[in-house]
Amino acid sequence: MPIDEEQRQAFRTLAAQTEGIDLEVYQHFDKDPLEPIIGLGDADAPIAFFGRDPGREEVRHGEPFIGSGGQIVRKVLYRYLHGEPMPDFEAGRELGKRFFWINTVPYKPIGNKAWSMKVKRRFHPLMRQLLVESWHGEAIVTLGREAFLWFGIDQPAAARQRLEQFWQREDRFSASIEVELQAEDGAARSFRLYPLPHPSPLNQTWFKRFPALLEERLKLLGA
Repeated sequence: MPIDEEQRQAFRTLAAQTEGIDLEVYQHFDKDPLEPIIGLGDADAPIAFFGRDPGREEVRHGEPFIGSGGQIVRKVLYRYLHGEPMPDFEAGRELGKRFFWINTVPYKPIGNKAWSMKVKRRFHPLMRQLLVESWHGEAIVTLGREAFLWFGIDQPAAARQRLEQFWQREDRFSASIEVELQAEDGAARSFRLYPLPHPSPLNQTWFKRFPALLEERLKLLGA
């Protein structure tokens, strides 16, 4: 499901004011660095995946969750839904249409470093609007600490502290927590977050356990 033209122009305006977009990678793939990488998927999908930000492969294909971490997620999804290994890249892309995909900031940062709080806060209203108004589900699987704590941005101190405390819990990757988001026009909705670690090989503590943790989330959510 594509974003509408008004939203697209709003993202482009903010991106033009944002330092740190990896222009070299965009140029390498002959891609427009102002174009947001947002492949939202099915608005009626019961489950959303919320990640940190796009990487090199996401720029190449113009789709989120298509690089190494996203492929891990898609392979687990495919095996869970079909009972067999994902046959190829295109099967994973097709599978993506059945879920809703979104990131904290829809642009690749230099060096794949997490975007600063200043930049995340700049894009927060637009990303918040997409969740509140462009998707009809309520279960959000967050990938990594940055993605999970994004839901505390511009929230009251008590709400931020509640998320921080939840993240310290040993059972955070099997428990869930409810949050509320409000769009700029006042529309508000409640969501339930089901956090998982980031599916990166650099995350040595959790990388090998990630597929099993995601599968447990899928079972819980009746995917």
